[in-house]
Amino acid sequence: MLALMMALTALAIDLMLPAFGEIRAGFDLAPDSPATGQIVTVFFIGLAVAQLLYGPISDRFGRKPVLYAGFGLYALGAVGAAAAPSFGMLLASRFLWGVGSAGPRVVSMAIVRDSYRGDEMARTMSLLTAVFILVPVIAPSIGAAIVSVAPWRAVFWFCVAVVAAMAVWVARLPETLDPASRIDLRFDGVRRAARTVVAQRPAMAYALAATALFGAFMSYLASLELIVDDVFGLGSWFPLVFGANAALMGLATLTNAAVVRRFGSAVIARRVIVGYAIGGTVLMAIAIASGGTPSFWAFGPPLAGLLCLHAFMVPNLFALAMEPMGAVAGTASALIGTAQTGVGALLGGVIDAAYDGTVYPLAIGFLGSGLVALAVVRWAGRREAREAALPT
Repeated sequence: MLALMMALTALAIDLMLPAFGEIRAGFDLAPDSPATGQIVTVFFIGLAVAQLLYGPISDRFGRKPVLYAGFGLYALGAVGAAAAPSFGMLLASRFLWGVGSAGPRVVSMAIVRDSYRGDEMARTMSLLTAVFILVPVIAPSIGAAIVSVAPWRAVFWFCVAVVAAMAVWVARLPETLDPASRIDLRFDGVRRAARTVVAQRPAMAYALAATALFGAFMSYLASLELIVDDVFGLGSWFPLVFGANAALMGLATLTNAAVVRRFGSAVIARRVIVGYAIGGTVLMAIAIASGGTPSFWAFGPPLAGLLCLHAFMVPNLFALAMEPMGAVAGTASALIGTAQTGVGALLGGVIDAAYDGTVYPLAIGFLGSGLVALAVVRWAGRREAREAALPT
């Protein structure tokens, strides 16, 4: 149930990717216009902004009321997108849709922290993420099937039906917020909770690393359709390429769930991030060697490997960031989620807007995010080691 709650966000993105061409035609955009990438970007901006509200509210009133509020706004945004008369109205509806999606996202993360700790939390997040990643595997194919037999707006109506079914199912979900952990919703209470989160500097460093990685991943989501079509000349392969990458990411998260108990989330994060930075360097070298237009078989496999490392990192970074936040899990989930999705979406939007018919922007994005994440993860590790060495 938690995995599918989290997957509502992925569904709102991945289902419509095969419809980008139809959307461009429907709103008289150029066939190669990158403007459709804004459909993804504004969604994540709405998702980021709203988490700041959902987090403290869920720490005050409980997880389920916030969850149902999010479901309602999610459905309203999807209906608005389906009926949008203009591209601008479509973007406005997508923003509202993102606002609604923030509710299930914050609640699902808070429930995980309510119920698990440490490496067990990382293992649980890996299992949830593996199920969550099944959505990108199948969603583009479902979206392509819908578009093949119905107008592109039917893709959005499908999302309305799914969130309605989820609202019925989660009625059996128990409330996991400990009454003793409810915070005061007045400004001073929220400020104290936020200060508690920000004061955990190593945890915030791990959150910053996740934010950097998410920026590159956002660019991947927004630009892959254009790259597969324009650079590789394999437009009809897009659902297969996207689904195969998502399947590999799911396998990576399952592998992480199997090994995290043995090595620990901190050790895994610090080792894998080195491989990520190396992978970004390889991707950049391929781009330079090919003048920005490599073949699919030269660029695709290294990109898939980098995405697998991304999937390996995410559950561990989340667990490391949330570990000290038990008393304010909702607020912590909101602040970390806002940083990750908001800043990440803006970074991804900048990278995507730089698309020039080559793979250079994407390669630069992965390399830059990998180097930033490597720096902050190594700093966090040194900081934790110093704090552990201090006398108690």
